[in-house]
Amino acid sequence: MSKIFYSLLIVLLCASCSSESPAPPPSPVESMYFPPLSGTAWETKSVADLGWKQAAVQPLLDYLELKKSKGFIILVNGRIVIEKYFNGHSATTNWYWASAGKTLTATMTGIAQQEGFLNINTKVSDYLGTGWTSEPLAKENLITNKHLLTMTSGIEDIANGDAVNPASLTYNADAGTRWAYHNVYVKLQDVIAKATNQSFENYFNAKLKTKIGMDGLWFTSGNNEVYWSTTRSMARFGLLILNKGKWENSSILNETYCSEATNTSQNINLSYGYLWWLNGKSSYRLPQSQVQLPGSIIPSGHNDMFMALGKNDQKIYVVPSKKMVVIRMGDAADNVNLALSDFDNVLWQKINALYQ
Repeated sequence: MSKIFYSLLIVLLCASCSSESPAPPPSPVESMYFPPLSGTAWETKSVADLGWKQAAVQPLLDYLELKKSKGFIILVNGRIVIEKYFNGHSATTNWYWASAGKTLTATMTGIAQQEGFLNINTKVSDYLGTGWTSEPLAKENLITNKHLLTMTSGIEDIANGDAVNPASLTYNADAGTRWAYHNVYVKLQDVIAKATNQSFENYFNAKLKTKIGMDGLWFTSGNNEVYWSTTRSMARFGLLILNKGKWENSSILNETYCSEATNTSQNINLSYGYLWWLNGKSSYRLPQSQVQLPGSIIPSGHNDMFMALGKNDQKIYVVPSKKMVVIRMGDAADNVNLALSDFDNVLWQKINALYQ
């Protein structure tokens, strides 16, 4: 009798199992997309496909136009979700990166290091020779490539403006003891040129520009070396850094250095990496100021976001948690020339409205 009971129980259990709907397979994780190195082909993803709110798109675009934008792109997993041009600008129009291009120099410094040409912890005078500043020799020899990457050279930042000739590079504090935003970072391009025995631009073109399909060129503007390209080229660079220095299966910048560059690099300004700005930290400092301000740089932005920020609101925002890159090129949104302005916070409120 017990054998019959157990047989019936097994049959009933099997019937119960077979009547249930099978569990759906897990949703596949979308791969990161990289556009071809040449041509205009670039995969897209619609706002609807992402489950974002179509009604939030036009208010975002209206705000961008109102604030004198020229080019705007949102990438998710490398695919274009929104691409818009304003005020006569187009996908083929070049525009300047301003200080957002500092991150290109930081990237090239990392590439030169991984190829064995330089060490960021070595003093600058090992490459440029002594007398590249007008500091006492003992103080000049304290300055390493890493101090230039982190804006902690100790060189006077306000009285001397952006000039980088030796007479203008004067002592303010010992290297590593003071954070101050200054154009002296551009000496890293000279370090790279000396270390690789070629022009900085030739090395940049061979090791970065052609590797990820960027267009554009460097030009001298006063004491600055400024990059000039299309909005899409800026997006390509943001995508490379989002993917931790890899372009498809090619490692352009090693992941360790990429991580160092996009995280706190010193304990004076927690919101600064290697020429990248960092969101979501407990405090920050702004250019031309020694005041430490509490909270995140862009309160409405994601805490894991890091940014390349340039004069007149040239922007690269990278958000790893959203697998997202956002690019904005244009004129100054609010007639404020600093790399940071209230525009950032309102812009991210508009972007957040797409998916929150």
